[in-house]
Amino acid sequence: MSVVQHWVGGAAFAGASTRTAPVYNPATGVAQREVLLATTADVDHAVATAKAAFPGWSGTSVAKRQAVMFAFREQLNARKDELAAILTNEHGKVLSDAGGEIARGLEVVELACSIPQLMKGEYSENVSTGVDVYSIRQALGVVGIISPFNFPAMVPLWFFPLAIAAGNTVVLKPSEKDPSAAIWMAELFKQCGLPDGVFNVVNGDKESVDALLEHPDVASISFVGSTPIAKYIYETASKHGKRVQALGGAKNHMLVLPDADLDLVADSAVNAGFGSAGERCMAISVVVAVEPVADALIEKIQSRMATLKVGDGTRNCDMGPLITDVHRDKVASYLEIAEQDGAEIVVDGRGIEVDGDPNGFWLGPTLIDKVPTSSKVYTEEIFGPVLSVVRVKSYDEGLALINGSQYGNGTAIFTNDGGAARRFQNEVTVGMVGINVPIPVPVGYYSFGGWKNSLFGDAKAYGTQAIPFFTREKAITSRWLDPSHGGINLGFPQN
Repeated sequence: MSVVQHWVGGAAFAGASTRTAPVYNPATGVAQREVLLATTADVDHAVATAKAAFPGWSGTSVAKRQAVMFAFREQLNARKDELAAILTNEHGKVLSDAGGEIARGLEVVELACSIPQLMKGEYSENVSTGVDVYSIRQALGVVGIISPFNFPAMVPLWFFPLAIAAGNTVVLKPSEKDPSAAIWMAELFKQCGLPDGVFNVVNGDKESVDALLEHPDVASISFVGSTPIAKYIYETASKHGKRVQALGGAKNHMLVLPDADLDLVADSAVNAGFGSAGERCMAISVVVAVEPVADALIEKIQSRMATLKVGDGTRNCDMGPLITDVHRDKVASYLEIAEQDGAEIVVDGRGIEVDGDPNGFWLGPTLIDKVPTSSKVYTEEIFGPVLSVVRVKSYDEGLALINGSQYGNGTAIFTNDGGAARRFQNEVTVGMVGINVPIPVPVGYYSFGGWKNSLFGDAKAYGTQAIPFFTREKAITSRWLDPSHGGINLGFPQN
């Protein structure tokens, strides 16, 4: 069985650890390779390598850094099918979802190509007689990135292109469940001219995470994952003097008003609820139906679910497996909870017939109606292909439900009433809002992140908040004495 190593100093690195974890093909249930789990000493070596590379890279002209980013963008786009195949093989998502993931990551790479514009400072002339004030932005140093299993290419691409373009060096810790995408991107970056040591990858578990959080030479931490872990990341890293952006969990609601186009709503709910097997923090997991539309909407959603093909992501299916059997079983357990709590299971994804190996980690799209808001099915992030329907009597009741959630990542409203939509965007306490758009993930030049327990730390991901996060501003007050105006004579010719 092949072993996924680390990537340090521009080459594969085995490190000192003998601990490994299996990497499965979720569509077959078979462990196809192993991944090394780094020790603290392995992480120390990667950080030291990145630290040694920092002076040369941060001192490289912004034009040369931009040229490397352009080359990386071109090669990533040209070879995206290779990366998509890796994502489908280790995560299980269908190839179309894998391609969409890469496309969204490419947006951030393209933003990083504009780094000369993004790094510009400010200049104020003659703030006092003969005195100018200006600002410059300088890289932090070594930055750490800890990324989740559900988007093994896109989430790292949210962070490392902008961090590297700004002059930092990087140590990335991808999920041990699907690590190969990170190694592939590191190898590609080297082929595009990135100097050795600028981008490093260490695979591992909690030991390597804690090593990054506590390392004195790591200046910042970027993280995406569940809310409990995001909170831990934020508290631990900030206690060790780092700036932190930690994006947590979600329970995203779609508010459907009676005047909405129910065909559009049904299409959107199916795509947003079951795309990537529901394993995404921006998935719609709760449809809040303002009566009297619930029955008609459920009928439309159910009819569309009946056409979905579940199976191997390489076989032109609509939805693939879940990441592991353990996660599949955890998600399936919420159906038992729903039944116990009096909810109505409209479509049961357990025991679904699939186009693939029966040993894969399968759970079909599931629709649950009349979910009590006291049920764990409603209050907890399920992170799977489970769509709940909660019925309310009014816009105000639906808004209160959304605002009462501990999460504030994404939400959407479906309506043909512009006044209601405008009121919703102003009144809802959620960081990303869609109006007749089910998954309002911002484009690359805006920033991604939620409110409340969906975000901990100093900044959202990518977009306008990325460069301030990955750099430090230095303000300079300058006065140069002019010999022609009575200053010190430095030997210059008199005008």
